Amino acid sequence: MSHFPARETLKWYHGGEDARSMTEAKLLLCDCLKSQSINAEEIEKHTRLACSKVHTALCHTEAAVAESALQSGDVVIACAQERTFFEELAGDLEVNEPHFIDIRDRAGWTSSDVEPTAKMAALIAEAMLPAPGERVVDVSSEGTCLLLGEPDIAFDAAKLLCETLSVTVLVAPHAEMPVTDDRRFDVVRGHIKSATGALGGFQVAFDALRERIPGGRGAFNWTEPKGGGRSACDIIVDLRRDTPLFPAADKREGYLRADPGNKDAYSKVILEASQLIGTFEKPIYVKVNKDLCAHSRAQKTGCNRCLDLCPTGAITPAGDHITIDPMVCAGCGMCSAACPSGAVSYDAPTPQHVFKRIETLATTWRKAANEPPRLLVHDAAYGLEIIQLSARYGKGLPTDVIPLEVSALAAFGHAEALAALGCGFSTVDILVSPQTEQEGLPFQVELANAISGNGQVRLLEPTDPDDLEAALYEEADRTANETPILPLGSRRQVTRLAAKTLNAPDVLLDLPAGAPYGAVAMNEDACTLCLSCVSLCPSGALKENPDQPQLRFQEDACLQCGICTNICPESALSLVPQLNLSDAALTPIVLKEEEPFECIECGKPFGVRSTVERIMGQLAGKHSMFKDGGAARMIQMCDDCRVNAAYHSENNPFASNERPRVRTTDDYIRRDH
Repeated sequence: MSHFPARETLKWYHGGEDARSMTEAKLLLCDCLKSQSINAEEIEKHTRLACSKVHTALCHTEAAVAESALQSGDVVIACAQERTFFEELAGDLEVNEPHFIDIRDRAGWTSSDVEPTAKMAALIAEAMLPAPGERVVDVSSEGTCLLLGEPDIAFDAAKLLCETLSVTVLVAPHAEMPVTDDRRFDVVRGHIKSATGALGGFQVAFDALRERIPGGRGAFNWTEPKGGGRSACDIIVDLRRDTPLFPAADKREGYLRADPGNKDAYSKVILEASQLIGTFEKPIYVKVNKDLCAHSRAQKTGCNRCLDLCPTGAITPAGDHITIDPMVCAGCGMCSAACPSGAVSYDAPTPQHVFKRIETLATTWRKAANEPPRLLVHDAAYGLEIIQLSARYGKGLPTDVIPLEVSALAAFGHAEALAALGCGFSTVDILVSPQTEQEGLPFQVELANAISGNGQVRLLEPTDPDDLEAALYEEADRTANETPILPLGSRRQVTRLAAKTLNAPDVLLDLPAGAPYGAVAMNEDACTLCLSCVSLCPSGALKENPDQPQLRFQEDACLQCGICTNICPESALSLVPQLNLSDAALTPIVLKEEEPFECIECGKPFGVRSTVERIMGQLAGKHSMFKDGGAARMIQMCDDCRVNAAYHSENNPFASNERPRVRTTDDYIRRDH
C-alpha cells in the first residue's frame, strides 16, 4: 500500500479454534423451556454428529450439565441467545470456548406445523464446515486528528478530544473566531482541496492555508495564506454540513462524520474518534488476479464493471488492469459479483466456500425431507435481527426456508443464486438491508432469472418482520431441480453447470445487455481479417489459424468485455449477450476465412488475397511511390522476398559506394619508404 507501507504487516488467519475439525465434538441440545421441537436421534443420523439428550434450561436450572460438557472437551451448543453466559462459564472454568449454532430462531421457533428436523440438520451440518482463512493488514493510528467544522462547534469537540488525540482544527478562511486561547489543540484556516487515504494514512491538500502565530495581545495573528499545503493525519472528524470529503463516506474507516445538530450522532462520533489509537486489523476483502483482468488492452478500454459499481472509489485503472486499495475497500463485494473473468474475487470468504455451504445445506436437507427447500440469504445485522424478531414475536420462518448468513450481500451474485437452484433449492430470496449496496444486485437477480428461466430469484426489502413473513408465507411454486449439481470450479463454470441442469442441454438463452456471457457477431463484408482483435482479446475467445487467414471464436471463453469491438478498425464486430448451453460453445468456430495470397516470387502463402488485391487496386500506378512496376510488385511479395527485392533494386535505399579497402601495417611501412 502506498499510504503508509512502513506500518503494514500482512497476516493470515486460518480460523484458529474455529477451523479445527469438529467431527468429534458433541452437540448440546436445548428446547428452550419446551418452546421448540427437537429430534436428537434424527439430527445425529443426518449430521453424524454426536448429540446429547434434549435439555430444557441449559442456561439456567441445568447449567451444571453445560459445565460438565465444557470440561469434557469440544462442545457445540445449539443456542446463540445465551452465548455470553456460556462463554463466561468457559472462562471461569478455564477451558476452550464452545462453538454455537442457532437452530431456535432460524428453525425451531416457527408457526409451521411441519417438523423442523430436516432444517435443523442442514443448519448444523453447514455450521460444522471448517472456517476459511482470512487475510488482514495491521493499521496503526497514533491519534493525529484533523477536525472540521464551524469554529464554535469544532472548538467544543476539540476540547473533548484533545486530552486523547493530537487535534488540529481547520476553520474557513473568513470564519468568525470565538474568544478563546486553548493551546491544547492547534488551529489553522483554509480550504481542503483534496483528501485521500483511510484510517492511519490520510493525505490532505489545502488551499489558502494560514497557521496561527503564537503570542501577541488581542485576536489571533495568522500567517499569510499559502497554496499547495499538504499534511497527513490518522483520523478526520467532519462536523460540517457540507458535502462529505469521500464517496460512501460512512464506509471510509477513520473518517467520522456527523451533523452537529444531532446530539446522538455527535456524541457517537466523539466517542469513536477517542478510541482510534493503536493498531487495528483491517480485513483484505478481495483479491485481484491481474492476468485475468479485461479492463483494457493497448489503451483501448474494455470492461469497466467493477469501476462503475465501486461505491468507495477503491478501484482505479492501472494500465491494462485495475488495482484495489485495500485500505479504502469496504468489502461490499459488488466487484466480485460483477467481474466476468474472476480477476476480482471476494476473499472473505471465497465464492468456493459459499458454494460449499450451499451444497451442504441442500444435501443434508435431502437426506431428511422430500419437498424442496427455499434459500433465504441475509446479512449478520439487519437480516438476522428481523429473523430473530419474527421468531420470538411472530410466525418465524417457514420450515422449508433455510437461512444463509453471508458477510456481504452484494457479493452474492447470479453465480451463487444459480448454484443454489442447481443444488435443489426451489427459490432464492435475498433479504436486503438498508445498509446493503444495491446498485449491482438488481442486475444480478435479473441475470440469474434470465438463465434459470423461472423467476426463482428475488430481492426482499422488508421494513419489519411482518413484511418478511408476508413474503415468505405466500403460496409459490415449489418445483426444484431434481438432478442436483456439485458446484465446483470458478463462478463461470458453476453458472454454466447450473444452467445446463436447469434448462434443456442445447438451449440458447437470451441475456440482458451487459451480461458477462455471449457471442461476437461479425459483418463479414467489413472484416479484413487484420486480426487485431485476436492479439488483444484478454480471454483468448478470439483466435487465429496460423496455417491460413481465419478468425475463430470460442463462445464459452468470451467475457463480453468489448475490447474487440473498440479495437476493430472496420467496426465489423458487435457483442451479443447470450448463453449457449450446447457443446458447440466449448469449441472454436470459424467466423470468417479467406484464401491466402501466394508470394509472386517464392509462392509462399501470406496475407489475405482480397486485402492484397484491394491494396494493389488502390496503390499500383496511382500512388507516387508505386508508379514504378517493380515497386508495385513488392506489395505481392512475402516479407523475405520484399526485402531481397528492395536490396537488389536500382533505387535501393540501402545501397552505398563500395567500402574502402582496410589499411594494414604494410601500407604504413610502404609509405615511410
